Amino acid sequence: MIFMNKLFPNLHKKDIYEIDYRGLYNKGFRAVLFDIDNTLTTHGTKADRSNIEFFKSLREIGFKTCLISNNKEKRVSPFAKAVGSPYIYKADKPSKKGYLKAMNTLNVKREQTFFVGDQIFTDIWGANNAGVYSVLVDPISPKEEIQIVIKRFFERIVLFFYKIKTDKVKKNDKC
Repeated sequence: MIFMNKLFPNLHKKDIYEIDYRGLYNKGFRAVLFDIDNTLTTHGTKADRSNIEFFKSLREIGFKTCLISNNKEKRVSPFAKAVGSPYIYKADKPSKKGYLKAMNTLNVKREQTFFVGDQIFTDIWGANNAGVYSVLVDPISPKEEIQIVIKRFFERIVLFFYKIKTDKVKKNDKC
């Protein structure tokens, strides 16, 4: 179960718009790190007006942002430029090096940083290993490459145990 805890997010939301960014800012967070594909947009899609406005709203709150992707620079750079954010490409998630590099780029500490992504075995595991508050969002699209589809099967098992754990915490909080 200790290993399983490394896979559990600190928070699970339907999508990026369900996250209480102002509340997290008020708790001392100052930087948001994001995965791109299936977190902010569908695979391979360019940044659209809603992505641009979303990042503008984060900066208005006071957040610094950075994109962390395992994808190549030719995918990550145009998206990052459109939303006005620094980025780390070929981040080798779940390795913590991309997360640490992003925090160094933004000049923030672990306890000031949270990460938002859609995959447990890359995004959440990596963020947890880097000591960063992790937020899992549901994938935007079910259309994915076969290796991700296979991982999603195992993610459902992890989410089953995550739900048991969170339900138990909620029950104990009511007592």
